[in-house]
Order: sequence, then structure tokens, then C-alpha cells
Amino acid sequence: MANQIRGRFQKEAAKTAQDYSSSIHYDWRLYPYDIAGSMAHAKMLAKQGIITMAEGKAIVEALAEIGEEISEGKFEFKPELEDIHINIEARLIEKIGDAGKKLHTARSRNDQVALDIRLFTRDAIIHTIGEIVELQTILVELASNHKTTIIPGYTHMQKAQPILLAHHFLAYFEMLGRDIERLDSCLTRVDVMPLGSGALAGVAYNIDRKFVADELGFKEISRNSLDAVADRDFIIEFEADASLCMMHLSRLAEEIVLWSSGEFDFIEIDDAYTTGSSIMPQKKNPDMAELARGKTGRVYGNLMGLLTTMKGLPLAYNRDMQEDKEGFFDTVDTLISTLEVFTGMLKSVRIKTDKTTGAAQMGYLLATDLADYLVSKGVSFRAAHEATGKLVTYAIKKGKSLKDLTLPEYRKFAPEFAQDVYEITVESSVTARNNTGGTAYKQVAKQIAAARRKLKDFECDCDDEH
Repeated sequence: MANQIRGRFQKEAAKTAQDYSSSIHYDWRLYPYDIAGSMAHAKMLAKQGIITMAEGKAIVEALAEIGEEISEGKFEFKPELEDIHINIEARLIEKIGDAGKKLHTARSRNDQVALDIRLFTRDAIIHTIGEIVELQTILVELASNHKTTIIPGYTHMQKAQPILLAHHFLAYFEMLGRDIERLDSCLTRVDVMPLGSGALAGVAYNIDRKFVADELGFKEISRNSLDAVADRDFIIEFEADASLCMMHLSRLAEEIVLWSSGEFDFIEIDDAYTTGSSIMPQKKNPDMAELARGKTGRVYGNLMGLLTTMKGLPLAYNRDMQEDKEGFFDTVDTLISTLEVFTGMLKSVRIKTDKTTGAAQMGYLLATDLADYLVSKGVSFRAAHEATGKLVTYAIKKGKSLKDLTLPEYRKFAPEFAQDVYEITVESSVTARNNTGGTAYKQVAKQIAAARRKLKDFECDCDDEH
């Protein structure tokens, strides 16, 4: 639709059609990648003798200037030129004349767009992994600071067994670790250079695709031109990975909401990450955590939107695929900002250890330990489970805690109970879970050490890559 490419047409596109098809209002953010890709392409054209060295040099220098204009806010984006690619090309021609018109030799907007979005995705993955590691680091610090703090563990949102708070934080460290693994795996499929595929069939010039790939730091070159311009799997994969990560953050958000409530009162969120009420002056609302829960649905929606867009498209490129970017950009921004907020929020959260320990000591969280106690005395687990269940029912009816029951009361349900039953405490319960992956003090200390090693290894890997 832009003047530069309308030779086939006898009239301008309708204004409504131009507005409908324009993407410059969101794809402008691809400009550094479009310029980097165009620079590499121009250098290759000159090296191959497709354009002169002087023309290549003029193009590269002008593109660098255009990049500065955009970064400094001096560039005039023109919606009638549709997208960032044509806007940059038009400005290039304006600056250096006919030499600028040669830049598009041996490429199509189809492979140009595919290149730009892969470059953007590559950076987005690296940035996202970095933010996840920052959050993991805070979780490990919280775990280290609370490796003896006991809280109730829950199943079905009912108090189940006592666990260490550190163990709970490290569960999220594991979840986020899987998110990193998935994103890192996605990166291998993103790191494929599509330029040189043309519109769909390749190009009829003696180009050097490896040169361009090396210039842009790609590890692989696409093997099929049709697939290269039509592939958006890597965006869908990122959005799926982002959806999983947001789901993990949303689960943590839910616990932050619960734990900061008056009913739980396990934590206090810093004022910087809460809001007040317009009518109730006593309120301190966990809005950042609530927003994360809400934004998770938005990220899911972006994934489903692109899957729906792609499901019926024949090869190769179709304009429907322009719809890949807005939701994708939103997903990247939402995930990164959520990770940043959670890192700050958890870094400043105050744990009310007296409340967590008190909650763990209330109720009947040691019932399983009583059953295990009877098993140690030779009772079968099923019989021990039944006896303990009846014991708990009795205690509830009497309004007593387990520690308040007398030994004769214990023995009504199993004669194996002895004085040492009173040695069962939340601390002994935690200590007893001393198997790999368990919540015992020794196991959690090992988990913290292992988590620190993982973070250290990640730092070393990043240093090696740099």
C-alpha cells in the first residue's frame, strides 16, 4: 500500500484500508532489529558485488543515523507507510537517494519481518531469563533467612502438616527453574536466521547467508524458505512458556494475598507494593499480587489468539500473521514487568514468624506423626490411621488440642501410646521428613546450597557467553 511498492496498482489504497492495515503504532519497537538486519544485509550485498562497496557503506552509515534519530525521538513515523520497515526504508531513500532503493535487493518484507521478530524474541528470552534469575535469587535469600521458620503446609486449603517456610519458597524456585529450562530450549529454535528466504521461494542472487548469520549472531540458518517465512512456532512457544511462568507467579500471588490477610496474617507487604481504599481507611490491599493474577489471563489470551490465527493458514506468508506482534509484545512486557514487581515485593516483605509458628501449632497437623508413631510401635499403618482419626475426632469434641490430651485418653484409642508421645512436636515432625526433597532441616539446607550453586552456575554461563 505504500507508494514505494504500489507499481501494480492504479490508485491509492482507501484511507480506511490504510488505517486498518497499518502496524507502525506497535511494530516501531522493532526498529533496532530492523536496522541491524538491514546493515548486515547491505554489507553482504556489497561483499558479494551485488551493490558497490560505496553504496553499501552509504547505506550502513545512513541506517546508523536513522537509528539515532529514532532513539532520540526525532524520527517522524508515517502511518501511511504501514510499518517500521517501510518507514525506515523511505527515510533511507530520502537521505541517500537511489542507493537506498538498492537495500531491498535479494530480500522480501516476508523474510525481513521474520528476521526482525526472531532478533526481538532472542533478546526477549535473554531478558526474561535474567529477570527470573533475579526473582529466584530473592527466593533463595528468603529461604536462607527462614530455614528454621515453621508454617502449616496445606492441601485442599486445609492445614495438613508442618513444613519449613524455606521449603515453601524453594518450591517456587523449582518452578521458575523449569521456566528457565523451557525458555532456554525455545531459544535454540529462535536462533535460526531466515533472511535469504525471500517472499517464499528463496532469492535469485548470489547471496551469502552465512555471512549475514554471523553478523547477527545466529547459530543456524533456515533450511526451507517456505517454512522460514511462515513459521511463528517460536512466538507461540514463547507465549506458552510465558503462560506457564505467569501461572507460577499467579499461584504465588494467591498465597501472598492469603498470607497478608487478617485471617492468616503471616506476612506484611511493604507499603510500596500495596494500595489503600477510597472509602475504608484501614485497608492495605495486595493489589500487585491481585494484578498478577489478572494479567495471567491476559497472557493466556495472547497465546490462544495466535494459535487461533495460525491454525488455518496455508503456506506461505499471509497478512493474518501481522497479528502475531501486538499480543506477543504485550506478553513480553507483562511477564517481564510482573517478574520485576515480584522481585521488589518479595525483597521487602516482612515475615511474621510468631504467627506462622503459632498457626503450625494450632489444629491437628501432627495427626500423621501420631499414626507414624503407632507404626513404629508395631501397629499396621491402616490401623494406626483409623485409631488416630478417632483420636482427633474425640479431641475436637472435647475442645482439646493433641498436646492437651492425657495419656489415658490416648490409650483409649491405642494401648501402644506411651509417655514418649508427648515428644512429638512440630519441630520433630519437620525433622522426621529427612529424605531427599523433604522438609527436614538438613534436607532444606542441602536444597538451599544446591539452589545457590545453580544461580552461581548461571552467572558463570552468562559470563562465558559475554
